[in-house]
Amino acid sequence: MNEVNIYAQRRRALLELLKGESGIAVFIGNVDAPAQYRDNCYKWRQDSTWLYYFGIDEPRLAAAIDLETGEETLFGDDYGIDDIIWTGPMPSVRELADRAGLAQTAAYSKLDWTVSAAIVKGRKVHAIPPSRYFNKSRLEGLGIDEPSEALIKAIVKMRLVKSDDEIRLLDEACTLGQQMHTIARRGIKPGVVEQEIVGAMEGFALAKGWGVSFPTILTQHGEIFHCHSHECVIEPGKLMVIDAGLESNAHYASDFTRTYPTGGRYTQKQRDIYQTVYECNELAFSLTKPGVAYRDVHLAAARKMLENLQTLGLVHGDIDTMVAEGIAGLFMPHGLGHNMGLDVHDMEDLGEDLVGYDDDQKRSSLPGLRSLRMARRLVPGNVITDEPGIYFIPALIESWKKDGKGAGFVNFSKLEEYYDFGGIRLEDDVLVTEDGARRLGASRLPIAPDDVERVMKEENY
Repeated sequence: MNEVNIYAQRRRALLELLKGESGIAVFIGNVDAPAQYRDNCYKWRQDSTWLYYFGIDEPRLAAAIDLETGEETLFGDDYGIDDIIWTGPMPSVRELADRAGLAQTAAYSKLDWTVSAAIVKGRKVHAIPPSRYFNKSRLEGLGIDEPSEALIKAIVKMRLVKSDDEIRLLDEACTLGQQMHTIARRGIKPGVVEQEIVGAMEGFALAKGWGVSFPTILTQHGEIFHCHSHECVIEPGKLMVIDAGLESNAHYASDFTRTYPTGGRYTQKQRDIYQTVYECNELAFSLTKPGVAYRDVHLAAARKMLENLQTLGLVHGDIDTMVAEGIAGLFMPHGLGHNMGLDVHDMEDLGEDLVGYDDDQKRSSLPGLRSLRMARRLVPGNVITDEPGIYFIPALIESWKKDGKGAGFVNFSKLEEYYDFGGIRLEDDVLVTEDGARRLGASRLPIAPDDVERVMKEENY
């Protein structure tokens, strides 16, 4: 992935997609961001779009591409002796440009002149939405107030379909992510503090890659989607949700979720719900193939979920009507999955709807479905997550009950028995292939309930 021609080819492909557009495209790389003071910064992470088109993993750089002539310029400043004292010898801007296949270089401040000259001539300046405060401030200072939808759509079109090299890197990241999850599973024992498991997981991520691809979710309160507190002691009889990913040194992400019984065996009540989530995960994977809209896969999983919940007496009524009214959203308020690549929620900084929806699709207002990040018709090379879940969120259930939502379909009195249940989520990373799909990584983490109990007995109990 470090070969010069890869980045040059990507930029040429971008130019081809933007044929007919005038002006220049401007790209701003990230800078170090102070955490407490100037010399104590947050961990360095380059902008993913910058990495995709230029591959230079160094701060304070920018680039401009003339959409009419194809001329490319890298803007940056060489390190001075005062910097080198702290950093050691660093490559020159010219050397960095050579690595990315860029012919021209200029001082970082010259970007202002380049953009100003284009504006004065009435030329359009294309840029993507900034995700960092510095980049936002930099673009505003350049007089670029609105992102370019044409540039965004061209980038999305390219990055949605992973190349063979990217698929290899994603497989590697997922294999490491699976190893990290195995460490976590083996650490689940009553009396252990959750933080100890998180420390072991994230230590592995730093030893084998860049680190975690997002803040680790490890909790016995699975009804809280993004629970990042890990101070609880593991108690037998609970459910442990572990939603975590590893980012490789090449900056590709993994993202897996498993839900384990803290005592090594699911209770019957837990197994009933777990089995439903497992069947939804398997169903979604079986339906994932080119030409299928992931929105329809979400709805199929919602249908399966409602059918099973009906057999448990938690809902009742016509399944078609319940799907149409979004009743599944009470139990799974999130969407089935999202795109994944250089970011764990790939490209969502560019606009969730532009990334996850085809031009003829509109985001639904139904509970659960309205939170679907990826609805597009699938094509080979898409990398998505398959992550159904069932959660019993007392505040949400009480809200629906108070507002009369789900009346006639939801058995609210029986749901009270589940207020201390928590939640279950099961997630795999999936590549859409020419004739179907395959799960990424060297081997699938145990997921069938019998397999989970068996492996936990072998490892822990």
